[in-house]
Amino acid sequence: PVPAGLPGDPDPEEAVSDDSARHGGRVRGFPHERGNWATHVYLPYVAQEEFLELLELLVSRARTYVPSVAAMEEFHLSLSQCVVLRYHWIDPFVRSLRERLAAFHRFFCVADQVKVYTNQNKTRTFIGLEVSTGHFQLLELVSEVDRVLEEFDLPTFYKDPSFHISLAWCVGDLSGKLEGQCLRELQDIVDEFEDSALLLRVQWEQIRCKSGNKYFSFPLR
Repeated sequence: PVPAGLPGDPDPEEAVSDDSARHGGRVRGFPHERGNWATHVYLPYVAQEEFLELLELLVSRARTYVPSVAAMEEFHLSLSQCVVLRYHWIDPFVRSLRERLAAFHRFFCVADQVKVYTNQNKTRTFIGLEVSTGHFQLLELVSEVDRVLEEFDLPTFYKDPSFHISLAWCVGDLSGKLEGQCLRELQDIVDEFEDSALLLRVQWEQIRCKSGNKYFSFPLR
């Protein structure tokens, strides 16, 4: 067992509190347990001013169909599911990731296809931009991340992933309201946005791993 009171450990009151009202109605995918660190591997996306302008247009239109839609505050493209690491696994897990990802070079993706997603337990709905170019390089990255996950007997990524950058979300399964006509209108906004072809061509320069409140960076060559 790990000693209590390690840096970054929540207070006991925090550890047992899981009030979804404090998180905009979001519900945990798994219960919080002391010593378990929620961990996620992803490509971070730093939004430029033009991207935020496009996001504002998309959210504004989506709210005419679902008023509770909220813009994401940070943006990324996932390379793993959210998995649980024990505290003493974090360092060896990160070391293994660093070794397996060291040979990868920077590359481009085009993320320009609007798509609606729900999480596995249907408690949240997302609007995202799906990757249309760069799928092969992403699959190569996921293959290496999956090998690390397998070393620790953790769930690997989805078998046929739809790589995407989430833009906005809402509580519950509201995919029925956001698909169809709403989705077509959102795609039109993306297609007609000035310089969207250049704006949505993303160069990935680093991979990150977030475990609890710890962040680890793996620069691409």
